[in-house]
Amino acid sequence: MHKTIGILTAMSVEYNQVAAMMHDTETVENGPQAFLVGTIGENKVVLLQCGIGKTNAAMGVTNLIMTFRPDYVISTGVAGGIDARLNVMDVVVGLQVCYHDVFCGDNCDPGQVQGLPKLFSGNENLINIATSLQTEVRIVPGLICTGDQFITSRQELDTIKTKYPEGLAVDMESAAIAQVCHLWNVPFLSFRIISDTPGVKAHFDQYLNFWETMADKSFTITKEFLNNI
Repeated sequence: MHKTIGILTAMSVEYNQVAAMMHDTETVENGPQAFLVGTIGENKVVLLQCGIGKTNAAMGVTNLIMTFRPDYVISTGVAGGIDARLNVMDVVVGLQVCYHDVFCGDNCDPGQVQGLPKLFSGNENLINIATSLQTEVRIVPGLICTGDQFITSRQELDTIKTKYPEGLAVDMESAAIAQVCHLWNVPFLSFRIISDTPGVKAHFDQYLNFWETMADKSFTITKEFLNNI
């Protein structure tokens, strides 16, 4: 059975990579947001550039769910690698996602929004598809940590790793999207390409170099993942 897949990216460079994979597209506007609707493989795809950060992500995915009722929601694009095992161009599949910048008091775990899980789990079916891909790109399942910060320094990285030693990557949207999907009971997965490794020397140059020289090749794995759903 054909599925409707909602895809959210934060930035235009990520959006353009996914949009280039789509066929028979049309733009559907709803409120302040414009959705690109088309197909990838046999599935209907609804693509949104939600903007950077948790509020933009939550607003975007709520609008997407209410308007299009997707079978799956995927957060994709790039993330910073915060584990020594990861290299630029590796892919982290979010077995779980969490907030690294939330504190709701001593009666909640660090990162936990009161009344909600500390960790939001990725959809098992999407995880199985992602981790079964036959590709030269290394795909690593694990924990993605979200916060409204672009992590640049070793001190910031160490703070996150102290809270979440199992954390593999950081981004600014995935947990907010996961929280909304949890509340709406919509299957979700974060599928993130490592573009940089915060804390290293010339970190921002590393990030810029990814977009200048590696992005086109890296996003072929995203296309392969989406084609296999």
